[in-house]
Amino acid sequence: MKSTNTATARVFSNTVNGVAVDDLNKTIEAVRAAPSLAKFKFHIRNQWADAGQNTSTVEGLYGTGEEHSRAKPFKLEADEPPVLLGKDTGANPVEHLLHALASCLTTSMIYHAAARGIQIDEVESTLEGDLDVRGFLQLDPNVRNGYQGIRVNFKIKADVPDEALQELSQLGPERSPVYDSLTNGVPVSVTAQRM
Repeated sequence: MKSTNTATARVFSNTVNGVAVDDLNKTIEAVRAAPSLAKFKFHIRNQWADAGQNTSTVEGLYGTGEEHSRAKPFKLEADEPPVLLGKDTGANPVEHLLHALASCLTTSMIYHAAARGIQIDEVESTLEGDLDVRGFLQLDPNVRNGYQGIRVNFKIKADVPDEALQELSQLGPERSPVYDSLTNGVPVSVTAQRM
């Protein structure tokens, strides 16, 4: 793997993998100098429509000590396929989870490769997750509700030796917030109130 040490990485003044490496390094230095800038809070609002249909809206986020609004809200549509009694108007929630994992692993790999000065030409991934609906349907208390396993396969085009290709593929799992949340768990609190 074409790697550079931390001091060398800070002298890049170009863009690698679409990432402005100078800005990335400035961000790293700013967070190193003021760790409170590292605290982010992401939030969405979800509205149920019918059966399995619901829409989440993403409008802003909190980070670097302030609230940031988006130029336009993002809509994330969810539904279930007909075999799961839905109308198939969007990916279902567990497919959204696979998308979140795939996109976070890819972004983490790209950013960390860029920081090391490694040019990646193309990345594709396929993800498969095994889920047994007996848990969701309360038919077997020994079957979990969620995925029992997820497999990720990357195809990467980069001018690196084969062993470095495997190292590149591990940059995502090593740094991905979604991968970390899935594999290490995260506390989730649920409350309700009347509308």
